[in-house]
Amino acid sequence: MLTTQSQNSTTEVERTMALVLRHGWNTTCYQLVNPGITRWFSARDDAVVGYVRRAGVRVVAGAPVCALARLEEVIEEFENESSQQGECVCYFGAEDRIRAYSLARKEYSSVVLGAQPVWSPEHWIANFNEDKTLRAQRSRARNKRVLVSEWTAERATNHPELFRVLDEWLETRGLPPMHFLVEPQTLGMLQGRRVFVATIDGQPVGFTVLSPVPERNGWLTEQFVRGHHAPNGCIELLIDTAIADLNRDGARFITMGIVPLARCKGELESGNPWWLQLSAKWARAHCRRFYDFGGLEWFKGKFHPDEWEPIYVISKERQFSVRTLYAVGAAFTGGNPFIALARGLLKAVRQEIRWLFR
Repeated sequence: MLTTQSQNSTTEVERTMALVLRHGWNTTCYQLVNPGITRWFSARDDAVVGYVRRAGVRVVAGAPVCALARLEEVIEEFENESSQQGECVCYFGAEDRIRAYSLARKEYSSVVLGAQPVWSPEHWIANFNEDKTLRAQRSRARNKRVLVSEWTAERATNHPELFRVLDEWLETRGLPPMHFLVEPQTLGMLQGRRVFVATIDGQPVGFTVLSPVPERNGWLTEQFVRGHHAPNGCIELLIDTAIADLNRDGARFITMGIVPLARCKGELESGNPWWLQLSAKWARAHCRRFYDFGGLEWFKGKFHPDEWEPIYVISKERQFSVRTLYAVGAAFTGGNPFIALARGLLKAVRQEIRWLFR
């Protein structure tokens, strides 16, 4: 029988990290070590699945982490145990490997909820240096005395100045902090990650956290955060410096992670159920106050990705349901997503009042 230990167990995190470093292929694989994730281990202890329970659904973080040859058996073992517990399963952030598995079976449905931009580091550097607008942004930050350097995990872990920058950045977000695969509180768990910090006269004004994608010899820019005093061009300089270092270290794959509702080769509009297509169009048109889908797509796109890879939600049900979509939303908000939206609206009203009095 499987074993699931205490969520906060150091031993459990170490087991998870060892499996991720051996078999991690999905972009989100390293998020399995984050707080708030329930971890399931296979009977042979050679695979791990990270998930959260919402609305009777196990919302899986990406895909099982295991050897490719074991993927089918691990999926069957995990889903059988879930079924015995009366719970459904869906895989959020699924990519090509588990997508290929689901397409060969009628009991699964899938939808495209966005796309992620990907680069080879060499192409990033070449494209960045050829774009005069990006070069100007980088130069603007340097002219404002911004310096970027890598900090060791020991130095960056729980550093008060980095927490200050993070808090300043979170203040500007329309929604309350989200979790699951976009967990903002990673400064207490930096082992295995890389952290690059932008400073002015020694004071941090921004930082980026990168997590490994070991089987692809790559990295995910998990966060890129700027504080109130970060000048224009700070993020461009920060990310460009980090990727140049990764290139020197031999990395072959870079992604900035999913852009929700990004229009990837028309799949968002053409491949999803009609009700989800309408919901996506409405969200893009009316939810900018809470989450600027178009702005995020534009920002990541300006770095000239090699390609945009579709990101799926794959559910073990013949027709993708509203219940599954609700469970996915609840996974990110930590509860009722409609309550989170209401809190976001209240936060926006308070921000408008503060701006008025200023």
